[in-house]
Formats: sequence, C-alpha cells, structure tokens
Amino acid sequence: MTRRRDDKGATAVEYIGFLPILILIGICLVQFGLAAFAMQQAGTAARTAARVSSHDDDGAGKAAGEAAVSDLVKGGTHIAMSGSADDATATATVDIPSIIPGFSFDPVKRTSTMPRD
Repeated sequence: MTRRRDDKGATAVEYIGFLPILILIGICLVQFGLAAFAMQQAGTAARTAARVSSHDDDGAGKAAGEAAVSDLVKGGTHIAMSGSADDATATATVDIPSIIPGFSFDPVKRTSTMPRD
C-alpha cells in the first residue's frame, strides 16, 4: 500500500482538532468528582455534628462537624443544629469547589439525626 504525499500530517491535525473536546471532558470529570467529594464531606459533617451533639451540647456538635471536613471545603461549610430534647439534628451545607472560572454551583446539603442520651 502506498501513501499519498498530501496525507502527511493529517493525523496530527485531526488530533489537534479533537484535543479541546478531550480537555473539556477531563474538566467535566474533575468537576463531577469535586461535587461528589463535597456531598460526601457534607454527609460526614452532618453525622459527626449530630453524633457529638447527641452526647454533648449543640455548640460542641457544630464545632465537631466543622472540624470533620477536609481543608478543601472547610471554608464553605456551615452546620445548622436543631432537634428536640429526644434527638439531635444537624444539617451540613457545603459549597462545591469550582475549577471552571466564572461558574458557581449550588451548595450541597445533608442532614443527620441521632437520638440524645
């Protein structure tokens, strides 16, 4: 099989044309991973805050929930305590970090309830 002379470099040009699509897919995958990580951290913060608050007061639970999250999302974490004399409820709100400049995403919320001792 013989190659035509004018086909030289065609593969490189096709690759360069497809490269922006590959980069976009990679950025979307990383952003999706950050969103999943923020959801997991919100669940961890809510469970920790509710568990500590069920044994202690709501202030200690809130502090424990905020301390339970990673440094990546710590600045955008807010814990709201509620409940009754029988149970402690914590709602953790965590901002999703964005790697895409100019885009912001809605924060994720997770709630956990534990019975008080």
